[in-house]
Amino acid sequence: MKQNDYLIRELKADEEGELDTFLYEAIFIPEGVEAPPRSIIEDPALRVYTENFGKKKDDHCLVAQFGDKIVGAVWVRIMSDYGHIDDDTPSFAISLLKEYRGHGIGTELMRSMLGLLKKEGYKKASLAVQKANYAVKMYEKVGFKTVDENDEEYIMVCIL
Repeated sequence: MKQNDYLIRELKADEEGELDTFLYEAIFIPEGVEAPPRSIIEDPALRVYTENFGKKKDDHCLVAQFGDKIVGAVWVRIMSDYGHIDDDTPSFAISLLKEYRGHGIGTELMRSMLGLLKKEGYKKASLAVQKANYAVKMYEKVGFKTVDENDEEYIMVCIL
C-alpha cells in the first residue's frame, strides 16, 4: 500500500460516531490475551476520548480514508486521560483497522496531526502507551520522548 492509495483528511461532523470504532481498536491487547467486549468503550475512563467530540476548541481529528472507507483515525483533545500532563497540552489517541496496520498510515496520521497542532499554536502534545505496544517505536520516530512511566505505561511528549 502506497501513501497515494489513501487520503488523510479532517473528520466530518457527521462521522463522529466512527470514533467509537477507533477507540475500541486503540485498546492494546497483548499477545495471548482475549480482547475485551466492545462495551468496554462505555467505561468513563475511555469515554473521555470521544464523548461530545468536536464540541471543544481543542478537539481535532484526522482520518485515513481508503476508497470510501475510513481505515484509521488520530484525534486529540485536552482531557484528563492517562497521558494528561497539563491543561494546555492535547493528548493523542490513534488507531487503524487491523488489516491496515504496518503500512505507514499511522506514521503519516501522526505527522499530519503534529503539523496541524503546530500550525494551531500548541507547544507540545502528549500520549500514554503501554510499554509492550509495538507503536512505541513509531511514536519515537515521529518525535515523542518518554517523560515519565509507571509499571505498565510510558508517558510521552512531543515538543512541537
